[in-house]
Amino acid sequence: MENKAHDHAHDHGHSKLKGKAILIVVTALLLLGAVLIEHYGGLLKWQLLLVYLVPYLIIGYDTLKEAAEGIAKGDFFNEHFLMSIATVGALVIGFLPGAETEFPEAVFVMLFFQVGELFEGYAEGKSRDSISHLMDIRPDVANVERDGKLLSVSPRDVNVGEVIVIRPGEKVPLDGKVVAGVSSLNTVALTGESMPREIQEGDEVMSGCINLSGVIRVETTKSFGESTVSKIISLIETADASKSRSESFITRFARIYTPIVVVAALLLAFIPPLFTAEAFMASFPVWLHRALVFLVVSCPCALVVSVPLTFFGGLGGASRQGILIKGSNYMDTLAKVGTVVFDKTGTLTRGEFAVEAVHPEDFSEQDLLHLAAHVEHYSTHPIGEALRAAFPNEGTDGCSITEVEEIAGHGIKAKVGERIVCVGNAKMMDSMGISWHDCHCVGTIIHVAVDGRYVGHIVINDCLKEDSAAAVSLLKNLGVQRVVMLTGDRKEVAADVAAKLGIDSCYAELLPAGKVEHVEELLTSRLENSALAFVGDGINDAPVLKRADVGIAMGGLGSDAAIEAADVVLMDDKPSKIATAIRIARRTIRIARENVWFAIGIKIVILLLATVGLSTMWMAVFADVGVTVLAVFNAMRALQVKSVKRK
Repeated sequence: MENKAHDHAHDHGHSKLKGKAILIVVTALLLLGAVLIEHYGGLLKWQLLLVYLVPYLIIGYDTLKEAAEGIAKGDFFNEHFLMSIATVGALVIGFLPGAETEFPEAVFVMLFFQVGELFEGYAEGKSRDSISHLMDIRPDVANVERDGKLLSVSPRDVNVGEVIVIRPGEKVPLDGKVVAGVSSLNTVALTGESMPREIQEGDEVMSGCINLSGVIRVETTKSFGESTVSKIISLIETADASKSRSESFITRFARIYTPIVVVAALLLAFIPPLFTAEAFMASFPVWLHRALVFLVVSCPCALVVSVPLTFFGGLGGASRQGILIKGSNYMDTLAKVGTVVFDKTGTLTRGEFAVEAVHPEDFSEQDLLHLAAHVEHYSTHPIGEALRAAFPNEGTDGCSITEVEEIAGHGIKAKVGERIVCVGNAKMMDSMGISWHDCHCVGTIIHVAVDGRYVGHIVINDCLKEDSAAAVSLLKNLGVQRVVMLTGDRKEVAADVAAKLGIDSCYAELLPAGKVEHVEELLTSRLENSALAFVGDGINDAPVLKRADVGIAMGGLGSDAAIEAADVVLMDDKPSKIATAIRIARRTIRIARENVWFAIGIKIVILLLATVGLSTMWMAVFADVGVTVLAVFNAMRALQVKSVKRK
């Protein structure tokens, strides 16, 4: 139902634009006919007025209606009111003594105003499409196995722990783990990445992806309301709810600016005729004409329309890159980021242990891994998983594993074949009187002894993400002054990661409260007019994500608490996307400022010319509608986002 409602709204928007375009064409033809009648018909003024009223009312009905509704609600000073009063004034000015008729000008002003709104509607539609394309990730049905049958039900009706079947071409309706099958997933709607992701039994899958090849069976791990797709859609629907400072300023500016220019126009129409040498009624039409031009020029459409549209375009462009910004207000902050603080595990690293080095003594590397993997055969500890992953055939080589004994805080001892093998830390070696030696590598050192004799050690570390070094480099290329890392890990591990990635400073062995304290210190020492961003993924990062000027969470594998607390979510967990987000924000702010200065500059020039009688109604139309159209086209540039490349 929600999908259908969204599609209906989308179709309605396109139909409305199409209807307005047809109306503009019809009005233009009628206006041409009215001009020909005026030229060849020899009609009286009031008869000409009736002729021009036909195209005027056809094209201006919506504007006049909006103005009347605004007056009824006490909201006099909006662009519809200004357009209505200026064009009605142009229609009646010709009936004043000595004044020329401006019937065509009145219709043209209203016509071009509608043309401007047409372009505005088109641009807004493009911006909305760029965000709402993510709505397509919402699944319609889930095929769930119940009592030996495959039933098609709403994803909302599937319980956690049930098994769903996903065929090629279908959307993944719920988060879960693959229990059978091999396939590849299209994740472009979630992450912005075009390369399919290969999956097999045991892999996690996120709702909203599209299954491309094989049939897979997935055990659900989250209900629909808690699934990735639901959280993303919730973020999308509220993305434009928070206004940026620039948008808020423009809104406040328009509320003050519009009544001022209306009063100024009234003063321009009535005060100068009192001080001219001619009689009041003789000079009044001249000054009234100037006042009407003044009103048309002063309409703040270009500002009121283009600035929010620019931010909306920026949000849409970011979403296409797999970056969800929760509101345009965070664009302002992102654009000013001068300090970026990273969590380590799961943010700069994968959060998965892997064997980094094998240093045997009297054994080959393969034999050392072979024995360690066998001893860790039944372990559920991440270190055990890393050892088994490094020697994946340990369960098929015929070795028997008996007398397994896990010694808490030390390691595991087991009999592999006929040999007693001990795998553990330095404490385990000391407790058994086995002489061992340390390693120059940084990481978790796993020592191995066979029949009471030391045979070597294995270095296990949390793997760095492929683009972590590029992320730090890109941030520095963008002018970020400080890149800091905060972690609860050991000092030597943190220092090693910081050195590998080129991070300016790091603080280790921190509890969540300690991270908040360090962020507080960094906030007080930052440069003026500079913002601090914190990037994290875990539950323990939620407090500091909230405390930072802008919190950035990893959306793929990040905890729900972190995603909820963050202001920006990276759907593909790539830290290099932070530079892309900052670049998008800076470009969006720059485009918005271009529109503001362009619109204000043109209007000031034409307003000054109107005051001294040197501008025409056509110049006024350009200063209003022309500037608005140009500003809207400039705002649409915010939709175009190029990938950030390393220098």
